[in-house]
Amino acid sequence: MDIMNLKTTEVNHISQTPETESRYTAAQKEKLAKTSKDFESLLTSMMMKSMTQTTEGMFGEDSYGGDVLDTMFESEMATYMTKSKDLGVAKMLYKKITGEDLPSVIEKASSSNSGKALDPIEINNSGSNSKVTPSEASIKRINQYDDIINQAAEAYGVDANVIKSVIMAESAGNSKAVSGAKAKGLMQLIDSTASDMGVKNVWDPKENIFGGTKYLSGLLRQYNGDLKLALAGYNAGPANVTKYNGVPPFDETKKYITRVVGYLKHFDS
Repeated sequence: MDIMNLKTTEVNHISQTPETESRYTAAQKEKLAKTSKDFESLLTSMMMKSMTQTTEGMFGEDSYGGDVLDTMFESEMATYMTKSKDLGVAKMLYKKITGEDLPSVIEKASSSNSGKALDPIEINNSGSNSKVTPSEASIKRINQYDDIINQAAEAYGVDANVIKSVIMAESAGNSKAVSGAKAKGLMQLIDSTASDMGVKNVWDPKENIFGGTKYLSGLLRQYNGDLKLALAGYNAGPANVTKYNGVPPFDETKKYITRVVGYLKHFDS
């Protein structure tokens, strides 16, 4: 009997992906294509985040709202990079699963909708993971107010992590922060709200946190515990929530809700 010689170093035993076309319908393939592109975008975003971590973010560790801007920048850049010059990851995943090349029509459609997947309302309604990781510097700034936050949480019946998340979105823990609308301090209280909440010194961290928490507590009661509506009221004012019978159609407010919920998922994890 002749001896069969196997030269394994030069043989590709999986050179052809098994035929699996019959396993997936056209609709399923379209979903797989979009998921593959979304995964590539997420991977690119993680790479961007890793690149900026050594410098405490693109905008520096002490910048007001820098962690929010970093997250938005990384997300938008990842989406842009995925659209303009893909890494080939989506194509590889799609081919591995279906045995086919990623169709150019589906690929373009998925890319054109990739920004839509980041829409705040879609993220919240779909239940997808919108966890946002703050910078270590901002976490350190906020952690120094843990005792005050816990006291305010107990006094007004608001979850301490919700208070932390609002502070993170409002000021990133900068007690001297001032917005263009003259909102001040950790929870960015405007003068009229501070006065209504009994805050005499808006720059005092304890008074600011207690005043902001008291206001947020009232909004939560007003909207029967609906956090999204309470956050919408905190950002855009209760009058706008009433006017639009829900979250106002303001991009700033939608993004604000997404940021706070994202931070909450981080603090709860």
